[in-house]
Amino acid sequence: MSPARKKAAAKSSKKSSSKPSYRRIATEEAFSTPEQMDAMREILAKTTEYHPDLFLWKIQTDPNGPVNKALLDLEGERLRIMDRDGVSMHLLSLTSTGVQMMDPDRAADVAVAANDRLAAVIQRHPDRFTGLATVPPQDPPRAIKELERAIKKLKLNGAIINSHTNGEYLSDKKYWPILEAVADLDIPLYIHPRAPIPAMAAAYRPFHLEHAIWGYQAETGLHALNLIVSGVFDQIPKLKIVLGHMGEAIPYWLYRLDWMHNIASIKFDRPKLKQRPSDYFKHNFCITTSGMNWDPVLFFCISALSADNVMWAIDYPYQESHEATEWMNKAPISEADKHKIFHGNAERVFHIKKKT
Repeated sequence: MSPARKKAAAKSSKKSSSKPSYRRIATEEAFSTPEQMDAMREILAKTTEYHPDLFLWKIQTDPNGPVNKALLDLEGERLRIMDRDGVSMHLLSLTSTGVQMMDPDRAADVAVAANDRLAAVIQRHPDRFTGLATVPPQDPPRAIKELERAIKKLKLNGAIINSHTNGEYLSDKKYWPILEAVADLDIPLYIHPRAPIPAMAAAYRPFHLEHAIWGYQAETGLHALNLIVSGVFDQIPKLKIVLGHMGEAIPYWLYRLDWMHNIASIKFDRPKLKQRPSDYFKHNFCITTSGMNWDPVLFFCISALSADNVMWAIDYPYQESHEATEWMNKAPISEADKHKIFHGNAERVFHIKKKT
């Protein structure tokens, strides 16, 4: 072997040893569509007062902004970054706030177009992309109709709803038919963050804490906790919910939630539950690591929930792909747990075909 070939072989060997052979499925990866961008630009044009979600949308719709091109580009730079970092697959979802700020008719149309575009790109790249269906929760019958089409016809792998819709949570019983449809289809529902409901947002405003620094997880954690104490999991025991950002802080509070929910000396007007709040979280929820590339919280969540309930995510393009990948590559956990978190749990929860 020539010196040049020996040098190339050594370089290749070093590169492969630095990236162990994992199938890396990233489970909270955002994209957008021209239809979504156009609809949100129209809403922005009609709005004069500050709105925390529209603050983000002003950035997202800016062609010269930091994320616009990355959201719209599925088959160019995104794939190159995935290849660079050894990411096998993105589980794609329409970026927050999805279609939930649109009027019902426009929301339904944009959801259908997004799901069609998503299915088409998955068909072109079946080994690189899979995806979650967008639905218009502000119109439950149409949400159910589109959910069934997206799962049965388009073969998508779950659904996503971006926390509240018009200030309302899925714990409101008018939304339970959507949750029943999710369970009947045997798919998970990813509840993704958005800014807090108006009733909460004012307290976050002085220092712009209503965004991802704090408000998103506070909002989404409250949404999930409302679901737990509403009794919906007693009525729909097969319902599976996925939360990002290491569970939106709920794992840390499980002991206190159980203790406070069980206080007999104080009578609260809450539905009577068959189990403790922590039991529902461990049985009916999974979490992803999106935006939380930190060993201490990873150790804690594995300890509290088991590695079977934790999935890896990047939160592209809002977080750095390289950082998330290298963090999990080097995470000081067992190889068995690393395989579960990188791909095994996602394959099971989202019904993603295993690599042969």
